Amino acid sequence: MAQPQQRRAQGVVRFHNFLPEGDSFLGDVLKGLARTQKTLPPKYFYDARGCELFERICELPEYYPTRTELAIMREHAGAMAKFLGPDCQLIELGSGSSRKTRILIEQLQPPLYVPIDIAGEALKAAAASLAQLFPWLNIIGVCADYTRPLTLPEFVGVPIRKKAVYFPGSTIGNFTPHEAIEFLQLVRRMVGTGGALLVGVDLKKDKKVLDAAYDDAAGVTAAFNLNLLARINRELGGDFQLRRFCHKAFYDEDKGWIEMHLESLAAQFVHVGGERLRFSQGETIHTEISCKYSVEEFRAVAHRAGFAPGQTWIDAANLFSVHGMIAV
Repeated sequence: MAQPQQRRAQGVVRFHNFLPEGDSFLGDVLKGLARTQKTLPPKYFYDARGCELFERICELPEYYPTRTELAIMREHAGAMAKFLGPDCQLIELGSGSSRKTRILIEQLQPPLYVPIDIAGEALKAAAASLAQLFPWLNIIGVCADYTRPLTLPEFVGVPIRKKAVYFPGSTIGNFTPHEAIEFLQLVRRMVGTGGALLVGVDLKKDKKVLDAAYDDAAGVTAAFNLNLLARINRELGGDFQLRRFCHKAFYDEDKGWIEMHLESLAAQFVHVGGERLRFSQGETIHTEISCKYSVEEFRAVAHRAGFAPGQTWIDAANLFSVHGMIAV
């Protein structure tokens, strides 16, 4: 672990809630379920129960991304910190439990850490844990939808040479390549010219490996997917009967991405927010994609968004990659 140059004062921990007033959950659900191909936004997976289930997914034997990325971080965090440089404001998008971030913070010793997540309680819990581990660390927790334009709060009195966005967990794969370009353009504006991006990217691999990773034998991913319907029932007064839907996930080799769906097992009607929604037997709700890239493919996407490749770290089995990039 890298040590601070000198004893630091106690860090400051603050929180800001930038979620829009009024609940957009119902509007997003009704809009998505009115489409010919019904959809639900994957950002709504992460209520308290969803966060718990996702943490269990990360421990599954079939789900290689988390343990592989953790291994990459443990082996190369020193080199990543050197790439990002000293006095770096570290901004993490979709911070979750910040498990991988601890490894990076140990090496980088950033003067300011800004975790951004839509799940407010998980954000506060993770920030509290980090504040205990690194009592000198200044933390500004931001509850927000990081996929939308966002002006970060100022934190005066801390020397900052550059801004760096950390986006682990292959979450970039939840965007189509075109959407990823648009999203990375937002990131580019957030860090400014000369700023940095450290991003986890899942690599293309055998279809059997990918199918198993998103449809595990224990059914945890299925429970995670179905919890989205349970959340609609809990929070929006829906009447989805979960036993009449099933989890469906597969890798589309032509598109280069995993698709996750919830399939209706019977012709049925469901009520949400006063609306009556019809489902045919076999009809699906598309809940998520997870794009897989080659190193060259992802570099091309990032280049179109205004980032130049710096360094790339890959595990020995070529399962996963972490890209360090500079905004130009």
